[in-house]
Amino acid sequence: MEDPSVQVQAPRVLNVLEALKQASVDLQAHPSSNSAEFNSSAIKALLELETESDALLSEDPHLSTLSQHLADLKTLVQTLHKSRGRNSLRSFLARRVSTHSISRVAGSIETEIQAWIDREHIERLTKALKDLDGGGGNEDELVKLLTRFEGRVSQGFSRELQDLVLKSKVFSLLETILCNPSCSKSLREQSAYSIASLIRFNKDVFVGQVLMGPTVQALLTMSSTHSIKVLCELIKSIKSPLVDEIESNGEIPKIISLVDMKDLQMKLLAMDCILEIGYFGRKEAIDAMLEQGLVKKLVELQRSELGGDLIEMERFEEKEKNDRGVGAGGVVESKRESRERKFLKRHPFASCVARFAVQLEVGEGLRQRERRALKQEILLRVREASASDAEAATIVAEVLWGSSP
Repeated sequence: MEDPSVQVQAPRVLNVLEALKQASVDLQAHPSSNSAEFNSSAIKALLELETESDALLSEDPHLSTLSQHLADLKTLVQTLHKSRGRNSLRSFLARRVSTHSISRVAGSIETEIQAWIDREHIERLTKALKDLDGGGGNEDELVKLLTRFEGRVSQGFSRELQDLVLKSKVFSLLETILCNPSCSKSLREQSAYSIASLIRFNKDVFVGQVLMGPTVQALLTMSSTHSIKVLCELIKSIKSPLVDEIESNGEIPKIISLVDMKDLQMKLLAMDCILEIGYFGRKEAIDAMLEQGLVKKLVELQRSELGGDLIEMERFEEKEKNDRGVGAGGVVESKRESRERKFLKRHPFASCVARFAVQLEVGEGLRQRERRALKQEILLRVREASASDAEAATIVAEVLWGSSP
């Protein structure tokens, strides 16, 4: 049972540690012994906080090492003070060594503080997840904790943080919330984002839990723009193994059905998922998509107002020039955006059949023989789905020549 007095002290300790951490970061950036900079530097703040925090830190055994680092810093600063004003070689060397040591100790202080903050946050997050799973807890507070957790994990790999996450079984708790329909959609979506952040954090460790667990099924059951966005990110990260799992679990039809939804954002996200599956999927996954009438759906999207083909791009650019007028000089196309991307921003489903075919052609999941056979099947289905010979001829030409951004 955790001591209530420790719970009360935690926020106060956290505030002191956050201030110490910022001061240590500043000190590492500016460890100079120059007198003008020295007196106004983070050293002053660290020493002031060292005095204030001494009683607080001594109450937590996890902070004993930090207390020692602060004491070492105080000793180093005193040594540096003594060497100031002297011009001997020994004093010069002493200042250089002290300055380097101060920067090193400041780094150790930052590391110790981050470890304490991570431990405190993971404990709070784990408790909140368990409380909610048990029928209690505050959803709004948990969403804040998850948002902070996602931000921390996204800062990059840390073995100490990973050990905390694994020991606390955070992934399983996140998955439980994601799969719980009684939880709010916003909470489940934030749990999904946290799961995705763990995959980015260390795919090798956490990917197995996604493949063996109900994460993908839960994301598709939710079918919100956020859940499908996470699904697409997971496909990009985990690649063929996840596509294999999606296909073997019979989830391909659910993904293809998202193209029929009225919400434009959902259609776009479904298209992203389809293109990623096309790139990473093996023949079984591609066959499953074609059996669900994917080519016909893509032809219809290409035929829509937001469709078209990249051959129309020149007409689009000419129209833009006319709309700007002769006197609108100085308008220069952004270097960050290619002509195709600019066109596709206005026409997101343009040449979508060819774009899908190109994914199969350049992707990782198919053998060369399978690529050739599937291209022929796509061409056959294009002719069947087209409303006219002209439409079929345009799409077939794009597929054959690989018209894709």
